[in-house]
Amino acid sequence: MASPSLRLGRWSQTGNAYALTAVTHRRHPWFTDPANAELLIDALRTVERTGRTFSLAWVIMPDHLHGLVELRTGSLAGCMQFLKSRSSRTIGKRVDANGPLWQAGYYDHALRSDECLRTQATYIMANPVRAGLAARVGARLEPMAIVGMSTIPPL
Repeated sequence: MASPSLRLGRWSQTGNAYALTAVTHRRHPWFTDPANAELLIDALRTVERTGRTFSLAWVIMPDHLHGLVELRTGSLAGCMQFLKSRSSRTIGKRVDANGPLWQAGYYDHALRSDECLRTQATYIMANPVRAGLAARVGARLEPMAIVGMSTIPPL
């Protein structure tokens, strides 16, 4: 269970970029199944289509999601609630599961500069390499990791 102290001092501001991590309940590898990963991608795209965020980079790992987003409207907590709720419903319906898909809470970090944005995007994109799911950034991935990235303007 997420600690309430994680929410102390947490605030979100539209126009800011955030690095986010959400982990599955008990680190269950839901996203090794490509159909579940596709449903999560659909939820990510829905959050973006509603105008809440603009996705800069993301990677879906077997048991967690890393994202780099610009908050467009609302709060970060509201966006994460929407994403986790939508993906839980669609994946739960598909696999006929009644329990939670996600751990309570999420990690977020507000980015403060373009350099920080590049560092976080690189970290996200290299996650499959560190996990042994790809030989190098940009290499063909094993089916357990799916990467998406928008164009980040050069410095």
